[in-house]
Amino acid sequence: MNILDKIDVPFDIKKLNKKELEELAQTLRTQIIQTTSKNGGHLASNLGIVETTLALYYTFDFPKDKLIFDVGHQCYAHKLLSGRKDSFDTIRTGDGISGFPDRNESEFDAFGAGHAGTAISAGLGFCSARDNKGEDYFVINVVGDGAIANGLNLEALSASNSKPNKYIVILNDNGMSISKNKNGFYRFISKKTAGKGYVASKRRFVKIFGSSFITRWLISVRDFFKRLFNKSDYFEKHGFKYVGVANGNDVGELIKILKSVKYTAQHKAVFLHVKTTKGKGFDKAEEHADVYHGVGANLTCETGSFANTLGEKLNKVIENDKTVVAVTAGMKDGTGLCAVEKQNFQNFYDVGIAEEFAVTYSAGMAAGGLKPIVCVYSTFLQRAYDQIVHDVCMQNLPVIFCMDRAGFVGGDGKTHQGVFDLSYLTHVPNIKIFAPTTLKELELMIDYALELGCPCAIRYPKNAMCEREVLSVKDNPWEIIKNGDKVTLLAVGPRMLQLALDVADKIHGIFVVNARTVKPLCEKTLEQIKNTLIITLEENSVIGGFGSTVCGYYANKQIPVKVINLGVKDRFVAHGSVEEQMQKNGLTIDKITEIITNALGETNEQKD
Repeated sequence: MNILDKIDVPFDIKKLNKKELEELAQTLRTQIIQTTSKNGGHLASNLGIVETTLALYYTFDFPKDKLIFDVGHQCYAHKLLSGRKDSFDTIRTGDGISGFPDRNESEFDAFGAGHAGTAISAGLGFCSARDNKGEDYFVINVVGDGAIANGLNLEALSASNSKPNKYIVILNDNGMSISKNKNGFYRFISKKTAGKGYVASKRRFVKIFGSSFITRWLISVRDFFKRLFNKSDYFEKHGFKYVGVANGNDVGELIKILKSVKYTAQHKAVFLHVKTTKGKGFDKAEEHADVYHGVGANLTCETGSFANTLGEKLNKVIENDKTVVAVTAGMKDGTGLCAVEKQNFQNFYDVGIAEEFAVTYSAGMAAGGLKPIVCVYSTFLQRAYDQIVHDVCMQNLPVIFCMDRAGFVGGDGKTHQGVFDLSYLTHVPNIKIFAPTTLKELELMIDYALELGCPCAIRYPKNAMCEREVLSVKDNPWEIIKNGDKVTLLAVGPRMLQLALDVADKIHGIFVVNARTVKPLCEKTLEQIKNTLIITLEENSVIGGFGSTVCGYYANKQIPVKVINLGVKDRFVAHGSVEEQMQKNGLTIDKITEIITNALGETNEQKD
């Protein structure tokens, strides 16, 4: 029986002594590593925050007190301690628990979080609701992996110079976002009191003078110069009592500090700065925290095939044209830009977790004569929708968006699905949208987008599936892969094209088209297939997606065509395998075969 077996309710944690808490921390780490090895997930960030989570549970009373994470991928220890230890091995799997806080899953998950920057705004909102209703509880934000520098958090910090009582913001400072954090504001915060000399000075004073008034006086002098030279009163000017820097991986020390913070917070909001080691307890994750931020099963750390190709292609492009620059928002590893940073550092820009800034920054570079390529996950680009519309497309600036992880993303679940980009991009004037199915197509589309000199978006899942010889994108917007006569499958992206080919293998006479330019549509092909039953296939919401634009084309021309749109249903897609997600949305061989059989049967009955 391990010590975690003794924790049935959070109150059981308060019964443990320091040695037992340290043992529990190691048990939690072991559980996190074992489960992540099986299911994949966020590893390094969760290993780093174990002791901080334990100290919070020891000090506060959850779920009465509200614990709000930013970002949500650091919540694994929290889930293990809040009644979900027996289901923890199901994390990120179909019908299992989520890898992020989820209000529908547990009352301990006060606020859902998958994207960065939400916690402080939500925490202040909780405080307003609490005070308005005359309730009494603490609200604690845990802001980690560089999210403090996200624009939404900065807006929340500066919205007022006063903050509510019983409100605590904890900065989990591990020097990282997904990749190593280079954001200026974040580095300013980290350097204020994070130097080894500052942290060690108290220990030296105590060692020399003991717990005497001399020690207390020396510490007060140290703190005075900290404020004088390091401007550590930044947060105090925004309504917080600043406390820091604490060792977030020393559970005993942190409990003492949190008890003091809890007392102080009854009268004034507190900003507690803790330092943690991302990946702590697992040597590889400590040494390569960026690589082990998120892992697959068996702790594999593979970059997607599209990302690898993108990095190689951009290096080739930059060698020939130094006006081409690569921009990312804290995710150089996942998007393949590590290769660009290594080979063409002067043409590489990582702005941290700040997608809105990345887009408008790129718009400014484009207006100044550069050719920026913004590399970001589909789910994160949606955070910069207004900047895409107002700053890029309205001015028709040549910014290229390379959107990785488009479509279903498996275990990351509903907060990370890339299933809205076609809907939020196709209706924006001036932009052109492409969907490669092969690695070669991606390369051709980058060349073509650079040649076009207008806003372009290229969206693709993590890996390609349909490697084959491909035609020029410029001369052949859509590829006819198989000829048929009665039914046309218009497929967007590699998974949908493979699905269409599988259906064509089962039913004779299917017309299969690789609809690789989503905007503009290929009118020549649409005219060619107008006398067939048309089924559109896309890993995107059926509302406002590719299929909708196809229907709109025929409707505007008043051509009576039967079109069936298949894609993501009008609901958020939960975590599970990609195969499960496709099945739940009717994107299977059997379902499409059934639809075709029924539709052709209805057509024949009408003809009779």
